[in-house]
Amino acid sequence: MEYKNDKLEEFCNYIKYKRVAVIGLGVSNIPLIDFLYELRADITVFDKRDIDKIDENILENIKIKGIKYAFGDKYLEKLKDFNVIFRSPSCRPDLPEIIEELSRGAILTSEIEMLMELCPGLIIGVTGSDGKTTTTSLIYNIIKNKGYNCYLGGNIGIPLFSKVGEMKPEDVVVLELSSFQLMNMKTSPNIAVITNISPNHLDIHKSYEEYIESKKNIFKYQSDKDTLVLNYDNDITREFEKEANGKVIFFSRNHKLNDGVILDEDIIKICDNKLRKHILNTKNMKLRGKHNYENACAAIAATKGLVDTETQVDTIKNFKGVEHRLEFVKELNGVKWYNDSIGTSPTRTIAGLNSFNKNLILIAGGYDKHLDYTPIGEPIVDNVKILILMGQTANKIKEATINAMNKKNKKVEIYECNSLDETVQLASKLAKKDDIVLFSPASASFDLYKNFEERGNAFKEIVNKLMDK
Repeated sequence: MEYKNDKLEEFCNYIKYKRVAVIGLGVSNIPLIDFLYELRADITVFDKRDIDKIDENILENIKIKGIKYAFGDKYLEKLKDFNVIFRSPSCRPDLPEIIEELSRGAILTSEIEMLMELCPGLIIGVTGSDGKTTTTSLIYNIIKNKGYNCYLGGNIGIPLFSKVGEMKPEDVVVLELSSFQLMNMKTSPNIAVITNISPNHLDIHKSYEEYIESKKNIFKYQSDKDTLVLNYDNDITREFEKEANGKVIFFSRNHKLNDGVILDEDIIKICDNKLRKHILNTKNMKLRGKHNYENACAAIAATKGLVDTETQVDTIKNFKGVEHRLEFVKELNGVKWYNDSIGTSPTRTIAGLNSFNKNLILIAGGYDKHLDYTPIGEPIVDNVKILILMGQTANKIKEATINAMNKKNKKVEIYECNSLDETVQLASKLAKKDDIVLFSPASASFDLYKNFEERGNAFKEIVNKLMDK
């Protein structure tokens, strides 16, 4: 008998002719708009960018369909009398215009939340301040290699809402979820993973406490049949166990747990009632760095009840990593170049620094998310011989490094540049054989680029144009 998704059918019937607002013309909302249009919803799209900043193809698609729109600084003035509001992750749910609509009875949701509500299969969600892209990708590949029909979405992969009609109860959806996507969310995945929590995105969140609370939504609405995977080494995530509704599985690289998944020296072990099963020597992994061994532990914990150990190990051993995360670009004149553009916070860059042990030239700096850069000073002094800075955070990173140099009585050469191209050219000039040049900004990209992917691609393009000396 062919499967019928009753929840999806109910939604399709409900949304027909309803007044629907879609806020933000980002990647995930374009397929959403097309899907809602096919369901005959009365759509209005909102975006704070001026009309001349909107992609011409997207604008043309909206006009052809006869969809109403409001753009520019006062774009939410027309947000009145809507039944359903879909917000993009970049749109805060507590804007006055949205609050007013909710008081009139509107429903606030998002493409990703509606996907989670209508999906008939198992959902695995991953969040955290660092490591979530690698962990999500590991989980997806483990599940896929076992033979499941698997979908990858959220912050990575493709927008999945329009794929709900294809999904079956036996399918698995793996989602990377940001704090922005989780804000105001009222549904949680069946298996939730939190890699760690540290200060991030404080340019958008009103406080660190709000950031933490948004992360909690990944497990807040779980049932007692669901699973929460937590980092035991992180003080904040360890405490989440007290608020969990379902089963908790810990992973750790610093503690020998009685139950969970641990990194013991170079060996990843599954611990079950004090029995420890050796399953993988990290020396056999293509990924490098203890933070990635930690990500592997999280992925093993998340897939423990779904996949056999052999599939987990084979997948992890052969996983080469995600683009822009400690990605090897090329070797030139004995110098190795690495792209770590996904290093958008100090903690991510610190993890990258700890993956190498000598002859390191670091290129860092970018958009200021109002983070504390004090912790990055000592890792730079301990690991880096030349520091090349650019962007809004250059002074913060420089100050942290100088303070650490004075404290440890060590010297790091520091240079400042005005562009990414200039930093690469300078690094090429200063680098000697056996050096490693690491591009890990410890900052967001928004001062010069749309996202870390665009920034990473720009770095790789510049590096690949370098010629032998």
